[in-house]
Amino acid sequence: MIVLGMESSAHTFGVGIVDNGKVLANEKAMYRIGTAGMIPGEVARFHAENAAEVLGMALEKAGISNNEIEGIGYTMGPGLGPCLEVAQLSAKTVAKKLGVPIVPVNHCAAHAEIARHFGRLADPIMLYVSGGNSQILVLEERPYLHYVVLGETFDIGVGNMLDSFARKLKLEPAWGSSIEKHSQGGRYIELPYTVKGMDFSFTGLATRATELIGEERLSDLCFSIQETAFSALCEATERAMLLKNKREIGICGGVAQNRKLREMLEEVGREHDAKFGFAPDEFNADNGGMVAYLAERMIGSGIKSRLEDCGIRQKYRVDTARLG
Repeated sequence: MIVLGMESSAHTFGVGIVDNGKVLANEKAMYRIGTAGMIPGEVARFHAENAAEVLGMALEKAGISNNEIEGIGYTMGPGLGPCLEVAQLSAKTVAKKLGVPIVPVNHCAAHAEIARHFGRLADPIMLYVSGGNSQILVLEERPYLHYVVLGETFDIGVGNMLDSFARKLKLEPAWGSSIEKHSQGGRYIELPYTVKGMDFSFTGLATRATELIGEERLSDLCFSIQETAFSALCEATERAMLLKNKREIGICGGVAQNRKLREMLEEVGREHDAKFGFAPDEFNADNGGMVAYLAERMIGSGIKSRLEDCGIRQKYRVDTARLG
């Protein structure tokens, strides 16, 4: 079944095409945030201006025509409202024109499922780390297939925290990837560490690290904020794995591109003889391929939506999303 997926929850407008679980295309256009962060209205205009071109690129890459598309998926949420509307309206337009099934997809679940697919994971504890979310997830089959949240951030997502700190440091781009780059050769400075069971908090960590700007070396600050945040995530994930007696760990979301975090989580798995898996970086970043992949499975399991019911949900909880 050839399914097209559209993603526009934040800075990326992505279009993916999947055929029986194989990703045929995963094209995108990404708004460059520089040092200023994102203004949702401006980002949404960028998406609207680039949507047709990205769709054309995906169709060309997949080597198919519009008429071969058999289903559509789009990101319903969570995300920035004006941005989400672009993929929603684009997907509804294409679905109506072609007369094919359409399903709204949960952004977080799509991240988790594409990581489970590429990581060859059957039933993992999944650490989902992105700009807006940081959660520990596990699959449950009753009353239907869905993810359960075992632990999550009390305040902000780890990606948002790192991006905000990058802006305070005036790094360009103001992303967590710049923090990772500047952490090389750093030494550890003690910073607030907050874990409560399988939940965690990053506000105190970010506040103290910000206070030390100008007093400590850039590399030391970047190294320490990463080390502290990632240690908290690994501790909570390890606790969840032992509680649920799992033998697989996965990581997904934008921050899953961070090699240091992957190394730390892989070490947790190694200590407990647990398999560790993740997706290639292009599928950890926001992308349409992950939306198409999950949409194909949802449509295949009989899930469909009426066009008039296909809206957006800025605070769409992953534990309320039906996957099958």
